[in-house]
Amino acid sequence: MLIVFVRSILLYLLIIFALRLMGKRQIGELQPSELSITILISNMATLPIEDSNIPMLLGAIPILALVGFELLLSNATLRSKRLRKVISGNPVVVIREGVIDQKELKRLRFSIDDLMEALRENSVFDVREVYYAVVETTGQVSVLQKFRSQPVTPQMLQVKGADEAPPVVVISDGAIIEDSLNAYRLGKDWLLKTVAEQGYQVKDLFLMTADKNGETYVVPKDQAAYRGKKGKKEADG
Repeated sequence: MLIVFVRSILLYLLIIFALRLMGKRQIGELQPSELSITILISNMATLPIEDSNIPMLLGAIPILALVGFELLLSNATLRSKRLRKVISGNPVVVIREGVIDQKELKRLRFSIDDLMEALRENSVFDVREVYYAVVETTGQVSVLQKFRSQPVTPQMLQVKGADEAPPVVVISDGAIIEDSLNAYRLGKDWLLKTVAEQGYQVKDLFLMTADKNGETYVVPKDQAAYRGKKGKKEADG
């Protein structure tokens, strides 16, 4: 039983390493080749877990080999548009200038229900509002609404302004996020001083965000909730 447990943990860590190695897109939007690799890796990982007679090395080598092949294939597709087309395919326009391309929908085996669901995921509930819709190589649908249905932008209203970096989390559940401070060049001394000026200590804050100008937003911890956790722990002890 212990051997199965240890094998499971080791293979779990190996798969996490493999997916991280293949990049973030592997976790989110999958190309056909990436989906195939992911399925194969998951199947191979189960063999050493189910059969303790199979050496761990025999389970790990095929996984690493597939990851290596995927990395080589990814680099090759970056250099060759033709190979990228063969492996991943091309985006397909299914609504062009407000007209649904029924032929392309049929070729993709995309039903009306599939199309409407994809539009709703883009916050479009009326197909008449769509000017262009494109089925991407990942299967997701990108939508361009007609001008009259597009959200109003500052450019449309000719409102002048400047792009600003969003606030970042600098304290999370009583812990300082130094990467965020370094990214905005705020510094730990500035943080401690700002927290003290607002009458808190770092450990008292559930959340604190800051922008590049030093503007902050603070959410103190719900002390009652934390006391409840502490009391439960003492009771369990």
